Amino acid sequence: MNPTVLFALLLLQVGSACARCFCQVSGELDDCTCDVETIDHFNNKLIFPKLQTLLQKDYFRFYKVNLNKPCPFWTSSSHCGLRDCAVKPCSPNEVPEGIRTEAHNKYSAEANSDPEECERSEELGAVDVSLSDETREALKNWTKHDDEAQRFCVLDDEGAPGSAFVDLLLNPERFTGYKGPEAWRIWTSIYEENCFKPYSVKRPLNPAYSSRSGSDVRTFYTWLEGQCVEKRAFYRLISGLHASINIHLSARYLLNDAWFEKKWGPNVTEFQSRFDSELTEGEGPKRLRNLYFLFLIELRALAKALPIIKVGSFRLYTGQPQQDQNNKELLLDLLNTARSFPLHFNETLLFAGDEREAAKLKEDVRLAFLNISHIMDCVECFKCRLWGKLQTQGLGTALKILFSSPSSLSSPLTLNRQELVALINAFGRISTSIRELQNFREILAEDT
Repeated sequence: MNPTVLFALLLLQVGSACARCFCQVSGELDDCTCDVETIDHFNNKLIFPKLQTLLQKDYFRFYKVNLNKPCPFWTSSSHCGLRDCAVKPCSPNEVPEGIRTEAHNKYSAEANSDPEECERSEELGAVDVSLSDETREALKNWTKHDDEAQRFCVLDDEGAPGSAFVDLLLNPERFTGYKGPEAWRIWTSIYEENCFKPYSVKRPLNPAYSSRSGSDVRTFYTWLEGQCVEKRAFYRLISGLHASINIHLSARYLLNDAWFEKKWGPNVTEFQSRFDSELTEGEGPKRLRNLYFLFLIELRALAKALPIIKVGSFRLYTGQPQQDQNNKELLLDLLNTARSFPLHFNETLLFAGDEREAAKLKEDVRLAFLNISHIMDCVECFKCRLWGKLQTQGLGTALKILFSSPSSLSSPLTLNRQELVALINAFGRISTSIRELQNFREILAEDT
């Protein structure tokens, strides 16, 4: 063979592995005015470092969760017995007292008002505007109803009897060995029953179906493009979340399981099996693009959360005043950085048009996502369940921020600690995924 031709073929082979995963992961994203390259730079240079600092803080590292709730949809055969699936809950003395004993009203303006001012008002003969017990209870129920009506996910773990605090830094998300039919049953249930897709339209590379023909792929994407932008966005969010989780598992894979040492690190083969265009029949790069779409949605939610967080009465309460103040400054710095992003997703384009139809569609989407958060209790691997619940709750909180209508409610939009911790940690996972993509690009370029 001509040496020049041989050299050209070798060059082509060198770039092929990286290209097969990332050739389509560039340029503008569908239904957005933003591009992948802008997100990469903004995340890797500005957002990711700030998040890593914030997520080390006590306020954000302790998450309360109930991992013992039964699956509400099918009878689980057994819980995962893999040792890396175990989650170690915190003992009471490991959790800061301010977090452990936190009351729900510590963020309210009333809870943080000056008590001396209240006493002076009473001494000056202020008008008695106190409410009866019945009225207080009614207002409490109205507020609870309004808040539940805004939620896109289950939020009952915080006060449940079986709930416990978990240190997220000591229970990191990584590959546990949980895979196969049990894991795919979760994703099949999510995609087939909660993404507005008729059963006659087969999702590409779904192990529940043997057919993987090109016609099935074309039929699926013809169906997807024919959906309204809201349902199309919903599918892309779930796909992006799925992609992000797969990146985490590939980036923190168990490479060495010697009795004296465990080594976790990037597994390029695992990454390629999930995202290489040839190995996934063109699906992998599409999933990665959906990850960027998910990033935009959660980034926009952070920017919109800024007015809620910056009010003086909102405290990141741990019981340590200096640390609390420092934590809030770090959080506000992150939110202001998020707000500075030049190409934010425009959420007003969703659920627009006829008011009644838009309200019905938004409720359909809310209930579908609510159902997905229930499915997380069917995950048999406890560590996978922990991070699945946290990330769905974080995305659900982002959707609540973006699509709630405070003007139509009897109380303003609020965030409790559980929602805020889930929101920041979930976004931390998305940000980490995008940062890991850069690492996999470099490894593939070097290895091929």
